[in-house]
Amino acid sequence: MSFFLIFLAIVLIGVAVLLATGLAPKIFRSVRGGGQPCADGFDEPVASLPPVLLPENAGPSDVDRLRFAVGLRGYRMDQVDQVLDELRDQIAAKDRKIAELVAELGRLRAAAEQRP
Repeated sequence: MSFFLIFLAIVLIGVAVLLATGLAPKIFRSVRGGGQPCADGFDEPVASLPPVLLPENAGPSDVDRLRFAVGLRGYRMDQVDQVLDELRDQIAAKDRKIAELVAELGRLRAAAEQRP
C-alpha cells in the first residue's frame, strides 16, 4: 500500500509541475479559447518551406537534387531514396531510348530524302 501512495504522490507532483510551468498545453495539445488547436507545428505544414516539385521535363539530375523536409511522422528516408533512385534510372533509360529513336528517325528521313 505504501508503494501505491508513493507512486500517487509522484504523479500528483508531476501534474502540479506541468500545470505550474505551463507545459501541459504543449504536451497535451490543448485547445485555445477560440476553439483552435495550439500552433505547435504538427497541424499545418510549415509555410516557409517551398514545395518539392519536379520540373515538367524532369531529368535524372533533377531527381538527384530532390530533397524532402524531415518530419516527425514522415516517410522512411531509405524507402524514399530507393524509389527516387529507381525513378532516376527509369528516366535515364527512357531518355537514352528517346535519343536512339530520334537518331534513327533522322537517319531514315535522310535516307528518304536521298532517294529520287
